Amino acid sequence: MPAIYEHPHVIRDDEIDPQGHVNNLEYLKWMQTAALAHSAAQGWPGERYRAIGGGWVARRHVIDYLQPAFAGQSVVVRTWVSDFGKITSLRKYKIVRPEDDGDVLLAVAETQWAFIGLERHVPRRIPPEVASAFEVVPPECEP
Repeated sequence: MPAIYEHPHVIRDDEIDPQGHVNNLEYLKWMQTAALAHSAAQGWPGERYRAIGGGWVARRHVIDYLQPAFAGQSVVVRTWVSDFGKITSLRKYKIVRPEDDGDVLLAVAETQWAFIGLERHVPRRIPPEVASAFEVVPPECEP
């Protein structure tokens, strides 16, 4: 399974804001969609988390917007796990627009996720079987 997951997306008209480019909130949606797809690709879809009574909640998002994107363009959200703590995990993202002469970097981002028990919605330790499903990508190996 991929340590660095690539999630393709074609920008829809309904993702465009009044300034004519992708609305900032759409980047956040793409990040979440890519994270969920990466987790499922690693063998952890939503129903498996529910079966163990746990799941992830976002504690913090950081997004640096670097270039605009427009309707009809294709983008790729690259995501990977950068760190696992006892109850938190840091996931990073690079959102690019592939072009003939290389990728145009649109945004770099990260999300601090916390693992919680679904019954009481309080933090709990990340189960070893969850952590072992993901390869932590060290900074020197990031895309």
